[in-house]
Amino acid sequence: MNERKMDWDDLRLFLAVARHGGLAGAAGETGKSAPTLGRRMLALERAAGLELFRRLPRGYELTEQGQDFLARVTDLEAQIRPLTDQAEGRRRVLVKISAGTWMTKVLCEQAGEILGEDATAALRFISADHVLDIAHREAVIGIRNRRPEQIGLACRKVGRVRFAGYACDEAERPWARVLGKTPSALWVAENTEGTACLEVTNPRGALDLALAGTVRAVLPTFIGDREAALQRVTAPIKELDHDQWLVTHHEERFAPAVRQTIDRVYRILRALHRGPGSGPGRSRNGSRGVS
Repeated sequence: MNERKMDWDDLRLFLAVARHGGLAGAAGETGKSAPTLGRRMLALERAAGLELFRRLPRGYELTEQGQDFLARVTDLEAQIRPLTDQAEGRRRVLVKISAGTWMTKVLCEQAGEILGEDATAALRFISADHVLDIAHREAVIGIRNRRPEQIGLACRKVGRVRFAGYACDEAERPWARVLGKTPSALWVAENTEGTACLEVTNPRGALDLALAGTVRAVLPTFIGDREAALQRVTAPIKELDHDQWLVTHHEERFAPAVRQTIDRVYRILRALHRGPGSGPGRSRNGSRGVS
C-alpha cells in the first residue's frame, strides 16, 4: 500500500464502495456523488497499482486483489476509527445559507426546526441582496430569485413570491423608499417619484416604519400578510412576481448534514408559499386593494 499517494479519506471511500457493492449505496453513506466516487476509485487503483474492482452493470465486485486490500484496510480502520469517531463527535458541519433580507428573517424564525433535535449542522445565515458564489463555497445553500445557469449547481423551485403595498390603514402616507438595487426598491423609486417618502437603507426599516403607522411599504406578501397590524393597500404588484429557487452545489448536497438542512428548508419554504400570503389577497375591509 503506497501511503505517499493515498490518505484515509481515499480508503474510507473504498470501504464504502466495497461494502455496498457499488456507487449508489456508497454515495448515500459518504455524501459524495456516484461520479466522484467512480473517479476516486480509479485514482486509488492507480495509486495502489492494483485492480480492486470488476465494474459490472449492477455494481462493483471486488477482485482477489480487492479482497486482500479490503482485509488490510479493514484492519487499518479498526485502529483509526476510535480516533475519527471522537473527532466527529465534537464536530458540526458548517452550513452557510444565503438569502435576501425577508427570507433570512423567515429562516431565523424557523432555525430550531432547521437544526432539529439531532443538530448535526452548525448554521450560518448570510443576509445579502447580491448573489453569493456557491461554486466557490461562499455559501452552501442559496435561496434565489431566478434559476441558476452556472454549471455545477443543483436547484429546486420552491414557490412564487409576490409583493403588495402595506400600511396600518388606508390613509394617505409617505412611501418607504429603500436605497438599493433590488427589484422592489427600484419599483418603489420609479413609481413614487415626486411623492412624499421616507428613505431607509435596509428593507427591515420599511417594515418597522409601516408597523409604526408612519409609511406605506412594498413588502413580500408572505411578510406583510403575517403582520396583524398591517393590511394591503394596493393590489399585488405583478411586475415584481418571481419564482424562488433553493440552490446548492451538486456534489455538496449529498453530505448528510447538508442534505438534511436542504430538506428541512425546502419544507419550510413550501409551507410558506402555500400559506395565505402566497396568492392574491384582499384588504382588511374585504375589497381589493387599489394602487
